[in-house]
Amino acid sequence: MSFVKFEHITSGYGKGNVIEDITFEIEKGELVGILGINGSGKSTLVKAICNVLPHEGKVTVNNITLEEQTVKDAARMISYIPQKSGVSLDIPVIDVVLMGFNPWLSILEKPGKEMEEKAEEVLKQVGLEDRIHENYMELSVGQKQLVIFARALAREGVLLLMDEPESALDFSVRYRAMEIVRSWIKKGERAGLLILHDISLALNCCDRLVLVNNRKVSDIIDLRRDTAESIEEKLQKIYGSLSLEKIRSKNGKERFVVLYDSEEI
Repeated sequence: MSFVKFEHITSGYGKGNVIEDITFEIEKGELVGILGINGSGKSTLVKAICNVLPHEGKVTVNNITLEEQTVKDAARMISYIPQKSGVSLDIPVIDVVLMGFNPWLSILEKPGKEMEEKAEEVLKQVGLEDRIHENYMELSVGQKQLVIFARALAREGVLLLMDEPESALDFSVRYRAMEIVRSWIKKGERAGLLILHDISLALNCCDRLVLVNNRKVSDIIDLRRDTAESIEEKLQKIYGSLSLEKIRSKNGKERFVVLYDSEEI
């Protein structure tokens, strides 16, 4: 039985559906990516999963239907990394990470020592252990995003949702962040759903890819089983003329490289 199920998810913004009948599954320990052109409904899907947008269909996580849960209980199950942090306060970095524990705290209850130790641990994982007590607002955009990564990992939900988390990260940092995410997902009963614009990052960091086009799931790519030719063909249906090559890095690992084919360039 699948760990996470998205069944017939349909949602929009009042003027018609942006996504229709989205159905797919995620196994325990998997990191699944969502790819699609701008306006295909990727972010709408995440908002529907989080119950931010009204929707039809249902999301089941570890046999629990999210739509039947209270906001607080659902927040305990989901760790969310948005495109933008939404934090605009002059507060220490560690306090931003501690916000991740809010679903476990009552009103006015402060995080305990164990939570503070966990916050420090995840900040170390993302390479910000020397910034723990600095003002969050004085960090670079990329550093702020790493703090939001840390906040989501500290929460330890069973489903990690990420909406284009790589957009503010430098090239090397985004791959390192994905390594941290993959390691986190492999521990315990967890799964991850990641929305990306970077096709190469998705191909090299995810287990499977769900391709969204014309409001629906157009294809699913299994990066552990599909051939490079099959993957290229499925991507071309959405992105047009591109070439996919598999090369070996200096340490011997196979990596995908995506080239856009156009006579006009």
